[in-house]
Amino acid sequence: MRAGEALIRLAASRLTSHAEKPQQSKSETSTMTKVAFIGLGVMGFPMAGHLAAAGHDVTVYNRTPAKAEAWTGQHKGSAAASPREAAAGAEIVFSCVGNDDDLRSVILGGEGAFAEMGEGSILVDNTTASAEVARELAATGAESGIAFIDAPVSGGQAGAENGQLTVMCGGERAAFDRARPVIDAFARAVTLMGPVGAGQLTKMVNQICIAGLLQGLSEGMNFGQKAGLDMEKVIDVISKGAAQSWQMDNRAVTMCEGKFDFGFAVDWMRKDLGICLTEAQNNGARLPVTALVDQFYAQVQACGGNRWDTSSLMHLVAND
Repeated sequence: MRAGEALIRLAASRLTSHAEKPQQSKSETSTMTKVAFIGLGVMGFPMAGHLAAAGHDVTVYNRTPAKAEAWTGQHKGSAAASPREAAAGAEIVFSCVGNDDDLRSVILGGEGAFAEMGEGSILVDNTTASAEVARELAATGAESGIAFIDAPVSGGQAGAENGQLTVMCGGERAAFDRARPVIDAFARAVTLMGPVGAGQLTKMVNQICIAGLLQGLSEGMNFGQKAGLDMEKVIDVISKGAAQSWQMDNRAVTMCEGKFDFGFAVDWMRKDLGICLTEAQNNGARLPVTALVDQFYAQVQACGGNRWDTSSLMHLVAND
């Protein structure tokens, strides 16, 4: 086979295997599924909305009832008084809460979702949590015939609102294949990464990469400003080369302007990096840059930047 033909075939194979799901418009949907959605924060609120817009029968639960009422005011669906009530009769239950302990509180116990989920149902957890809690909940659910998929997401608030999240999943193939057409409602890419826990581990890789990238971007932007360069031109030029990234395209300009009220909050990033560092202790991975950037974010918190977005590392280098 000629080299050119081999390259063409390789490119074609990559295109066909790039995504786990076929391309389809958001208006297209699978048959209506009865689902519950637990947790209506900045991510969960729009994600549940996309499920309703896709024609699924959605019941929501939120710890603060006012958010559930606001959701039902905007979307077709109903609100429940507890996770258990929300999960009653649901084929798939989604959860998107804060951390491991929050997740256990809405899934386990007498009022948790597992108490009412039936055999053959699926719990899809979109929380960014530990791989340990994913395996724990999977084992508990299996005792009652409930499948579990850890399915953390990437794409931020804008991705959730636009239905363009990247979803990285861990679980059994059969459960994933059943849940994927429903997850499609709020996703642009849905991929099974491996067994339970693999989704969370993949999200850790994502956060590790972002942490180092944002620190480098902050240092570069600050260097350019200190050097007296026209940063608009700098960003335009280097974004066409090897330094280009999503963070540069979407955050470099606002970083230079000292604006940090976009996207993912520092408090949540520190939670995620803590999960990464704990997992690294278990598997022997070295994360020196991640550990350093985590401490930089602690300094941002000390400055009162708990709710600033992750690009606020720029504040430290610009005001050091």
